[in-house]
Amino acid sequence: MEGTSFKVIVENEEQVELSFTRLWDPSMEGKLVPLNIDKRYIMLRGSSGFYSYAIYEHLEEWPAFNIDNTRIAFKLREDMFHYMAIADNRQRFMPLPEDRLPDRGQALAYPEAVLLVNPVEPDFKGEVDDKYQYACENKDNRVHGWISNNPSVGFWQITASDEFRSGGPLKQCLTSHVGPTTLAIFHSVHYSGEDLILKFGPNEPWKKVFGPVFIYLNSLTDGDDPLLLWEDAKQQMIYEVQTWPYSFPASEDFQSADQRGSVCGRLLIQDRYISEENVPGNCAYVGLALPGNVGSWQRECKGYQFWTRADEDGYFSINNIRTGDYNLYAWVPGVIGDYQYDAVITIDSGCEIDVGDVVYEPPRDGPTLWEIGIPDRSAAEFYVPDPDPKFRQYGLWERYSQLYPDGDLVYTIGTCHYGKDWFFAQVTSNAGRQLITHMKELLGKLGSNSAWPMRVEPINYD
Repeated sequence: MEGTSFKVIVENEEQVELSFTRLWDPSMEGKLVPLNIDKRYIMLRGSSGFYSYAIYEHLEEWPAFNIDNTRIAFKLREDMFHYMAIADNRQRFMPLPEDRLPDRGQALAYPEAVLLVNPVEPDFKGEVDDKYQYACENKDNRVHGWISNNPSVGFWQITASDEFRSGGPLKQCLTSHVGPTTLAIFHSVHYSGEDLILKFGPNEPWKKVFGPVFIYLNSLTDGDDPLLLWEDAKQQMIYEVQTWPYSFPASEDFQSADQRGSVCGRLLIQDRYISEENVPGNCAYVGLALPGNVGSWQRECKGYQFWTRADEDGYFSINNIRTGDYNLYAWVPGVIGDYQYDAVITIDSGCEIDVGDVVYEPPRDGPTLWEIGIPDRSAAEFYVPDPDPKFRQYGLWERYSQLYPDGDLVYTIGTCHYGKDWFFAQVTSNAGRQLITHMKELLGKLGSNSAWPMRVEPINYD
């Protein structure tokens, strides 16, 4: 993704904007991804940090290709930055990168998870380091980074809007992890796989602006509590969110506030088995994404998405929407299914569209007899066993086989409660593994000269 051309876009007393571009041509086929790439960096007078954004373009006549992940990665000085913060309840001193090497760490079920057996700092011995333990949903992924105690300096990645991210507000992405590494994720297939790969066929033009994101640096005088750097970073994040969309990016591909539009309305729920009257979509998630099918926003990754939360009466307002055609999607915590507005919404510059009352009728064949859990797109209400304090969340899935060594759990309606009797994850039990092991032992006893053929394959036990 390295630029081959450099240009000063803006240079004045208040702002500098630089562009690093790489233009693609057919001679690069098979060597470089068929994209025109424009990487931008902005510094503003009086701003403690810099902004960065990127513009990717695929022309219609160019070959097909896929994108798995694209992001900005920052590798900080490991002799300085040892404390990482993602949220008020997710921050700590971190191991060193050498603690993950074979002479100090032991790889576990997947390469990213490493048991620290001989770390430089003995207090970390027995812990599991795994970058996926610090993933975060798009809706909450606003600020994260690192603190140095000597000198007292903070390095923070702030994302004021996730309009350019894929998969909607509940899509999880990586944040910061051992390195010290900080990531600004533009597009990722993590936790989704094949469905979220950006796939471009032949004769498919595409252009998208990722960012800007803000890299914020702050500092303290000696003697002050270093955690004040985190508190200051949160305040800076609030300021960045309030000033979105930014007015200063020079690219005409990034739309300013006056070029965008808005949509408002009210979401109501029609469920005659609950109430004779329509009830408000209390705290509903309401958003715009490219036109598609019901729920397709969860797999949409080529366009932009704009989301908000309705109030307790179901009223919602989505502001600063880029121009284009969208479907309106929604879901309500506690209500099964997805809503999709029955018409395409076209956003023009300066438009203010009021869709009025929109009514969602959840799928239902009769009154509810029983249910397990809450339809809120979270497993938090189910039984989550206590993790090993040093392993944190790693390996919780293994607890299922420990709790049910001889078979799967049995849930009795009317007696059991999902908070203590329904395991939070659907995992493979030991029953299938034991059967395969037994079959392999049997084959071993038969020997290689057996006259009848047999093949042993893993079985999917539902």
